[in-house]
Amino acid sequence: MILEKLKKTPNDLILLIIAAIGIIILLVINLLVFGPLAISVFFYTILDFEFAWTKDQILIIFLAWGSEGIALQAIGVYWDFLYIIGYSVPMFALILLFTRKLSGKILDIGLYMSLTPFVAGILDLVENINLLIMLNDTSNFASFVPLVASITAFIKFSFLLVGAIFFLVVLVLTIIKRFKK
Repeated sequence: MILEKLKKTPNDLILLIIAAIGIIILLVINLLVFGPLAISVFFYTILDFEFAWTKDQILIIFLAWGSEGIALQAIGVYWDFLYIIGYSVPMFALILLFTRKLSGKILDIGLYMSLTPFVAGILDLVENINLLIMLNDTSNFASFVPLVASITAFIKFSFLLVGAIFFLVVLVLTIIKRFKK
C-alpha cells in the first residue's frame, strides 16, 4: 500500500530537497508574479474573485478590473498552476518528514495527512479551470462556474489549513520527543 511505502521512502534528504525546491518556487512566484499583481489591481483581489460565489459578483469585479486587470489576473491564474507545486510538494514533504519521526497512531494519521496538500492541489486545479473559464469569456460563462470556483477554493483552503495545523502539531511533538531523549 502507498501509505506503507511513505513510512520509509523517500528518504529524509530527498524530502528536504524537494521541500526546498518547492519553497523556492513558491517564493519566486510570490515575489515576481503575485506581489506585483496585488499592487496592480486596485479594489478587488484574487481572493475576492475566488470567493465571489455568483455571476453578478464576478461581473462587478470584472467591471472594477477592466480589460487590463482581467488580463493580468488571467496571467496570475496560469502561474498558479506552477504555484500548486510550490505549496503542495513542500507541505507534503515536511508533514511526512516530521511525522516519520513519531510512532503509533500519530504516525498513521500523519501518513494520511501528508496527502492533504495534494488533495488541495487537485481542488486548486478545478478552481483555476473555472477561474479561467470566467476570465477568458467574461460575460458568457455559465452561472454555476463562480459557485464551483468558490466551493473548490473554500475546500482547498480548508485542506491546507488542516495540513498546516497538523504540521505544527507534529513539529512540536518531534521537538518534545527530541528533548526527552
